[in-house]
Amino acid sequence: MNYFELFDIPISIKVDKAFLAKKYFELQKEFHPDFFSQATEHEQTIALEKSSQANKALSILKNEDETIKYILQLKGLLETDEKYQLPQDFLMEVMDLNEGLDEATVKEVKELELSLYQPVKDIIERYNDEIVTYNQLQNIKEYYFKKNIYNVFWRE
Repeated sequence: MNYFELFDIPISIKVDKAFLAKKYFELQKEFHPDFFSQATEHEQTIALEKSSQANKALSILKNEDETIKYILQLKGLLETDEKYQLPQDFLMEVMDLNEGLDEATVKEVKELELSLYQPVKDIIERYNDEIVTYNQLQNIKEYYFKKNIYNVFWRE
């Protein structure tokens, strides 16, 4: 069972945070280990696993970057500790901006962030797991790695 199934929501990058919180509390009411103190050891173990899954799922699904990573992993397109090869021109642009950080304006940094998001904006905002293409997922993957580099230098 994946985290989207656990929360009974469609696979999506933009997850409804209010629904997510509501469903999380429902799952905790159902599976929190404190409610299983008089249950069998097997039932306690299952409740602990479900509660733990709900905690981890909430942490991932409420963070868009982590949700992208999770979906890419579900699709088999992202491996743990993968060394993704980003385009040299992007890396040079980031390094140039970082070297001249005193001179670089907030506007330039924001423009770079926007330029990263723009090519995948429609895919992310209208993600539909049933019709998303392999190429679209590859574009999201590149965005994910570029954004990680961006965040290293300019995390808000």
